[in-house]
Formats: sequence, C-alpha cells, structure tokens
Amino acid sequence: MALRRALHFVFKVGDRAKTATFYRDVLGMKILRHEEFEEGCKATCNGPYDGKWSKTMVGFGPEDDHFVAELTYNYGVGEYQLGNDFLGLTLQSSQAVRNAKRLGWPLTEVGEALYLTQAPGGYPFYLVDKEQPSSDPVQKVCLGVSDLQKSTHYWTKLLGMKVLENNEEKKTVLIGFSDSQCKLELHDNSGAVDHGTAFGRIAFSCPREQLPGLEALMKKENQKILTPLVSLDTPGKATVEVVILADPDGHEICFVGDEAFRQLSMVDPKGNELLDKAMAEDKSDEWFAKHNKQKAAA
Repeated sequence: MALRRALHFVFKVGDRAKTATFYRDVLGMKILRHEEFEEGCKATCNGPYDGKWSKTMVGFGPEDDHFVAELTYNYGVGEYQLGNDFLGLTLQSSQAVRNAKRLGWPLTEVGEALYLTQAPGGYPFYLVDKEQPSSDPVQKVCLGVSDLQKSTHYWTKLLGMKVLENNEEKKTVLIGFSDSQCKLELHDNSGAVDHGTAFGRIAFSCPREQLPGLEALMKKENQKILTPLVSLDTPGKATVEVVILADPDGHEICFVGDEAFRQLSMVDPKGNELLDKAMAEDKSDEWFAKHNKQKAAA
C-alpha cells in the first residue's frame, strides 16, 4: 500500500476571513488553490448542501508531498456544530507559536513544547514548539472512535495502513501508509462518536486502477460506501475519480485516483488572489446585517 498517500482533511468553515487569517498568518500556511462552485458537489465534498460554495486548499507546500487542509465554505451558512469526531491536527512549527503569541491568538500550553489552539469554528490544533522541518510540518490527524480494536481492523486490514504505535494508557493507535507521511491517530472515546454538523472528511489517493477493487472489497465486507465510484469535474482543471467510504463510526473517507489528482492539485500561483477576491465580493454578511438576520447555523 506504499502507493497510497494521505492528502488532506476537509473542514467546513463559517467565517472565511477569520479562517484565512488563522491558516495564513498564525500557522504560516500558503493558499495552494481556490475554486468557486455554483452548486453542490456530487460527492458531497461541501457537506449536504446544494447551493453555492467554495473550496480553498491551504498547506505548507504542494499537495504532492504535503498533507493540507481543504476549507469548504457554504455561502449562507455561518456556523456548524462540533462533535467529538475530530480531535485535532498536530504540526511542528515554533514560528506558528510565535505568530500566535504576536497576534494574540489564544494558546494553551498542554505539554512540554506543546500548545493547543483553535481554528475559527473551534477545530483543535496542536502546535509543537520546535523548529519547522524542511519536510511537511503536519504530523498527524486524530479521530475519535467508539471501538479501538474494530476501527484499527478496518483501517489496517481493509484499507492497508500499518500500525506504527499502540498506546494502551492513552487508548490510542497511530497508523499510516508510510513513516514519511502524515499519520492518523485513532483515539478511543469510550462512547459513541458524535459528528455534529461540522463533520469533516479525510482524503487519500491511490492508483486509479485500485478504486474499483477498493469499492468491491467494501461491498464484500458489508462496509458502508457513501458515494460509489464517480467522476468529479472542476471547471478548467482535471477530472478526478473518487470513492467515498465511511468507517465503523461514520468517519468519511475519500479515495481519489492519484494520477488525475496530481494534475488537479497543482499549485495555482493566483490562489491567494482568487481567495481574497472571493472574500471581497462576498457581501452575504452585509446582506444579513442589513436585513437584521443571521446566517444559518447548520
């Protein structure tokens, strides 16, 4: 499974401007590409919404060799309800810690050289206060599960990840496709997993030829397939094929054909400019204020 790689985590955002400040100015990530869509995604990339939305990819470097964040913004939705499904993204950057302190962004020291902060919307981020590596600073994503053994079996035996670390005291298992990629940490919640309305999605790539076999395996094992193999179009860019799965706790998992995705995910030098333009043209906050209304809370 060395050909499979971790790509990104999808976050729903209600306040695009504050979110951009967090990723750009606090974490120090770059806008890799920004795309606007007039209607909902066939694979529900933006959640269960069929209106206008945008996708912004942010990271420390190109998606070919960095784990990044996909920020989906649904026009007209101002906030989402958090669950106990996404438990944090950990990255190593003393610069991000310095940025947060300089900008007055709330930080809580939770361990030796380890700080907890939150992205707008309440998503937890853990910042390791050590020099940012030349490779990808993003170390791991942590997801809550209700049955650690069952989830570990799903992710390793069915999806092909390998166990890298098992911590019985913390009730966590660290897994990944390779040591050099962003890892996935499964944490036993000792109870049901609540996805709220802010639920995200973790994405991986694999050779396109593996997608039908992956879908067939899930059918054979009676596992949930949220979106069978489908082609997704991005105006002016490559068409990719995806299969959307759900693990035993309902965590959404996207597998995309690697070859086309590498074309789609090429860094757009105009990404920053396109995001700023979209935010400047988004008058939804003004409209709601003028009509003495509030944006919808999902």
